[in-house]
Amino acid sequence: MNFDDLLKRAASLAGPGRRAILGITGSPGAGKTTLAEQVVRELNGDGRPWVVHVPMDGFHLADVELDRLGRRDRKGAPDTFDAAGYAALLRRLREESDETVYAPGFERVLEQPIAGAVPVLPEVRLVVTEGNYLLLDSGAWGRVRPRLDEVWFCEIGEEERIRRLVARHEEFGKDHETAVAWVLGTDQRNADLVAATRARADLVVPSTALPAPRAPERCA
Repeated sequence: MNFDDLLKRAASLAGPGRRAILGITGSPGAGKTTLAEQVVRELNGDGRPWVVHVPMDGFHLADVELDRLGRRDRKGAPDTFDAAGYAALLRRLREESDETVYAPGFERVLEQPIAGAVPVLPEVRLVVTEGNYLLLDSGAWGRVRPRLDEVWFCEIGEEERIRRLVARHEEFGKDHETAVAWVLGTDQRNADLVAATRARADLVVPSTALPAPRAPERCA
């Protein structure tokens, strides 16, 4: 399997008169966003965009709400997202394909969701959504998988995954010690939870098929 195989498989999901939704999941730092962005970029090419990236991260609860709930020190855990809102958006993307649907984005510098940042136009035939908990079956997360045509699980070696994750936290403002502590604490607990969902994926994408990670985006 290589990246071209993934492109062909993604393109085949969308058919005439219907919109497909591809989910990409994996533990934090596994390369989900890089893969999703590259699939969208390559399939759209220089033509009119018919594929769009909708990140699950747009459904992070705002810091002020995490403070109210006492969960800010666990930001990124399943209960720090609006899972029901994410599932509802996926339903709208499938059922309301004849009108523009706006999805939230996520600003990495602010570490906050941004409402209405991603327009999904009627001509979009394939939505690529990515996030940690697409295959989680507890609570409102259980509503997500039935709304996805396929889910791919990104898998890379633990040493490389941790290295990338520490570098990402440092890029967005954490000092090295704080980044390492967060990665080996909060992030690792989430990674273990995500790894347990691997068997539910339609396809496990090995690191050899993943595009090389780009420099972190300032706004996703």
